[in-house]
Amino acid sequence: MPRKKVLLTVTTYPLPSRSYDELVCTAGLLENGEWIRIYPVPLSFLLGQRESGKMQSFKYTWMELDLNQRTDDFRPESFSPKNYDFKDLKLFNRVDTKNNWALRKQLCLKNVFTNLNKLIELSKAPSNKSLATFKPTSIERLEIVEDDPEWKNEWKELRKQGDLFSQEKSPEILIPKLPFKFYYHFKDDQGKASRLMIEDWEIGALYWNCLKAAEGNKMEALEKVRKRYEYEFISKKDIYFFMGTTRQWHMRRSKNPFVIIGVFYPKKESQIKLF
Repeated sequence: MPRKKVLLTVTTYPLPSRSYDELVCTAGLLENGEWIRIYPVPLSFLLGQRESGKMQSFKYTWMELDLNQRTDDFRPESFSPKNYDFKDLKLFNRVDTKNNWALRKQLCLKNVFTNLNKLIELSKAPSNKSLATFKPTSIERLEIVEDDPEWKNEWKELRKQGDLFSQEKSPEILIPKLPFKFYYHFKDDQGKASRLMIEDWEIGALYWNCLKAAEGNKMEALEKVRKRYEYEFISKKDIYFFMGTTRQWHMRRSKNPFVIIGVFYPKKESQIKLF
């Protein structure tokens, strides 16, 4: 498999796993505009790249690396890194947000779906499409649902094996379980109403940052998340979803195997331009 140049646009919230390098799923776009999924990506890789003591964000960064198409995943966009230590990785400049995300729009909005039924139809065999950019006609609201604050028992057992993380920090510090789930209610161009979970690492990180700023007050932290993802995004941002299927529900041929794995949010632009 030749080297591929990928613009990383998605990092999902990490999950405990049997080995250290099965925790994070990333996705992005190739130079021709096609989507690609890369997993597993070692959490240690993402946490190990730091700037001024903070985790470096690789989102919207071009990277070049050797990949192998996964033979255990029927979804055509699924690849795995040839070298899990990423010794072959070459990083390029990050795509900036100048001129209201002009270059990001050019790269990420080449093929945008507006009809959810058409996208779901393409997720069926033989296409098995599992990644896409989607433009909702309207976003109704953000729903926040309380969830189990602890990882499932089987995942707790996996974390005890000792090969998941650096011994310097406990797994609970590196990957705390999100005690809430976040959903967008939206409509497509045919008025089809949908409710999809947001699994982007960004919303999880926002919650933890807000919780810290709120000195542990969960309700205050959730209100800050809502302010950003509902009040600010819906009123001020031109929202697109990066959507992906979960392997489990795609394999089961669910009525809708997609979840929201990323949110693309440039500012809304006036419809009238002066020349």
